[in-house]
Amino acid sequence: MADTNFDLLVIGAGPGGYVAAIRAAQLGMKAAVVEREHLGGICLNWGCIPTKALLRSAEVAHLIQHSKDYGITVNGTVSFDVGPIVKRSRQVAGQLSAGVKGLLKKNKVTVFDGTAKLLGKGKVGVTAKDGAATELQAKHIIIATGARARVLPGLEPDGKLVWTYREAMVPETMPKSILVIGTGAIGVEFASFYRNMGVEVTLVEVLDRILPVEDEEISAFAAKQFAKQGIRIRTSTKVVKLDKGPISVTATLDVGGGKTEQVTVDRVISAVGIVGNVENIGLENTKVKVERNHIVTDAWMRTDEPGVYAIGDVCGAPWLAHKASHEGVLCVEKIAGVKGLHPIDVRNIPGCTYSLPQIASVGMTEKKAKEAGHEVKVGRFPFIGNGKAIALGEPEGMVKTVFDAKTGELLGAHMVGAEVTELIQGYTIAKTMETTEAELMHTIFPHPTLSEMMHESVLAAYGRAIHY
Repeated sequence: MADTNFDLLVIGAGPGGYVAAIRAAQLGMKAAVVEREHLGGICLNWGCIPTKALLRSAEVAHLIQHSKDYGITVNGTVSFDVGPIVKRSRQVAGQLSAGVKGLLKKNKVTVFDGTAKLLGKGKVGVTAKDGAATELQAKHIIIATGARARVLPGLEPDGKLVWTYREAMVPETMPKSILVIGTGAIGVEFASFYRNMGVEVTLVEVLDRILPVEDEEISAFAAKQFAKQGIRIRTSTKVVKLDKGPISVTATLDVGGGKTEQVTVDRVISAVGIVGNVENIGLENTKVKVERNHIVTDAWMRTDEPGVYAIGDVCGAPWLAHKASHEGVLCVEKIAGVKGLHPIDVRNIPGCTYSLPQIASVGMTEKKAKEAGHEVKVGRFPFIGNGKAIALGEPEGMVKTVFDAKTGELLGAHMVGAEVTELIQGYTIAKTMETTEAELMHTIFPHPTLSEMMHESVLAAYGRAIHY
């Protein structure tokens, strides 16, 4: 008989859940996780990781198309096969999922395959795929059930002509044209992937600009780059109707002023946000509060039900894997009584979009900083002023920094261009350590690197940029 009594039980083994379980085991707790589908969750299996594998294929295709710019001639016709592209993506996901299994085993975390449901104080029922039922007990229970794609009335995905991210990741054949609804990170990444694979792409956003959570300058710069690549962008536009044919979809677009337009495409990708997985997990048996399809928690991820916690996407924005992992560690360490902990400051959580070009940011936008009452100093530095960017053949981009004019506090940093998703962590560390412009100015950045632009942007905010 398997052991059914634990110090900590985690429902969901995504980037928040499995990390929480491992940290609990490290702190001497007897830990277990329940997972109904894939170890590693949506991020590892159907999100963060496999999409980056797809985007890497698109990046390689892009480089080959521009090989002459680098003095390299590719003889013959350059073509691609969607089958191996998707297969590689799935293999990457599979390899990492197996890695999570190994980590859990190494840390002696018990894994239960099945669907979990809260049964009352300290009790969780697990139903396996074969219908077998097991009742588990735990002093502490963490809900890490994640989220799923939001579905809008009239725009429901069918898995054939209208896709969510899942179908968009595993196309059997490459469509000739697609319509992407929503221009957050997911929508923009798929638009970038398919466009660089030669697909005609139309990107639709109900708000007045794409990437609406990003700084306005960064958003505008990215939009120009996407347009140069041939992506058709329609902002202040709402998809009001989808008429499905045998092999195509006709979308009716409300473009404002009482006018509508129609566009016919092979496929539609719906990327209009996500909602928390709060159903059918037994919350009715608890005092856990749910608002707008997300679980309500305090700064330490505690719900209104004693002994029950929630982390990750099921708790709401920002819907990021690294936020979930950090919450998992913080929640467990608080339970264990670790001293010196600090609640998460969402202003220090970086966001990344892995399109071509990449977008990355942390902290306040210039507009948000001003709205919060800050007098600001803003620095900007273009990729065209950086030797490494020019040598890479990636001269299109920008780094922008926002400082408090009175204190020198770094309020926000925003980037668009090659490899900015790797660069942003430098500013994230600076914000976490409450670094001012003085420390950043006196930091020595290696040459030649893209990171030098981070230094120059700081200098630019104070009228001291050297190379532009």
